[in-house]
Amino acid sequence: MDPDIDLDPESWEVEFGGEIWTWRGPAPHHFLSVPADASAQLRMIASIVTYGWGMIPVRAWTGGSVWETSLFAKDGGYVLPVKAAVRAAEGLGPGDTIVVRMTIRS
Repeated sequence: MDPDIDLDPESWEVEFGGEIWTWRGPAPHHFLSVPADASAQLRMIASIVTYGWGMIPVRAWTGGSVWETSLFAKDGGYVLPVKAAVRAAEGLGPGDTIVVRMTIRS
């Protein structure tokens, strides 16, 4: 872990890119996987920011859209839900690559 990284939940911020993918359950959802390095940082502060079940409240930005949601723990990392309103406003769908900026909500 880089000792210069600020792990204060109030000021923690990350920007990353990735491909939108779909979880096809009874109610399909669209996600962006949080990279391993950011997921490791989140695991270090999760106990002080989670509100239960490992969920971490965040604010995310992409293009001209801002949304509030919560990260889900998955396969040792985290995934960011990409809301339908954001996908519609930005013209996004599964397989599209986006860049997201994300902070922790208090």
